[in-house]
Amino acid sequence: MEGHSKAIFITGDTHGDFTRFKKEVFYEQAELTKDDCAIICGDFGGIWDGSANERYWLDWLEQKTFTTLFVSGNHENFDLLAEYPVEDWCGGKVQRIRPSVIHLMRGQVYSIQGKKFFTMGGASSHDIDGGILEPDDPQFKRKCRMLDHSGALYRVNHRSWWKEELPSEEEYQTARANLDSIGWEVDYIITHCCSTSVQDELSGGFYKADALTDFLEEVTQRCQFKYQFFGHYHTDRIIREKYVLLYEQIIKLKL
Repeated sequence: MEGHSKAIFITGDTHGDFTRFKKEVFYEQAELTKDDCAIICGDFGGIWDGSANERYWLDWLEQKTFTTLFVSGNHENFDLLAEYPVEDWCGGKVQRIRPSVIHLMRGQVYSIQGKKFFTMGGASSHDIDGGILEPDDPQFKRKCRMLDHSGALYRVNHRSWWKEELPSEEEYQTARANLDSIGWEVDYIITHCCSTSVQDELSGGFYKADALTDFLEEVTQRCQFKYQFFGHYHTDRIIREKYVLLYEQIIKLKL
């Protein structure tokens, strides 16, 4: 498109529901090309059960005028995600789900439209008060019935919960090495959860700190950056001017 200036949009959790990208909702797409992108801050949810419906929506995203990028959340099927090959893209490692539907992997630094992005997907699941059940447990069905009857929130290992929801030690090492290589200076940080202090501020201490929120505390303290964008907490809010929590809102970066 002659005279078209490239654009980057960012939004929060989609959980496999991509209707916010319909033309009548995300009307800006009429002027976009595949050089433009929409970034989803985790809980993409488009790789969950491998169903025909899931494939339909991935193909639907592929047919959009723009490129879809996402970091992982805590509600992804990490077994299925691991089946996609890793390749280099814009200076970092990615998994290409479709030609223009791309997973931005953990601990990576990308140069996108002349801006540096650091990505660190993942988060702890908070809807597991009833525990994580093992599907091969002889008492599995009985435990499910008891938990369902009590209304407790629980997950099932490798069906609705994966330990890979939090980064591995190798991913933390990769993140630090990549940030070291650029002097801990980026334009934007894209994550699913946020740092411990920001999480405490937005939740009043309701959510517990973990290795990832503590790591993001280190990153946001050491890094020079303009904004951090994240999802996970299911609302839209700005904290301390530079920490931007997104859910259903789609915002456009000022490049």
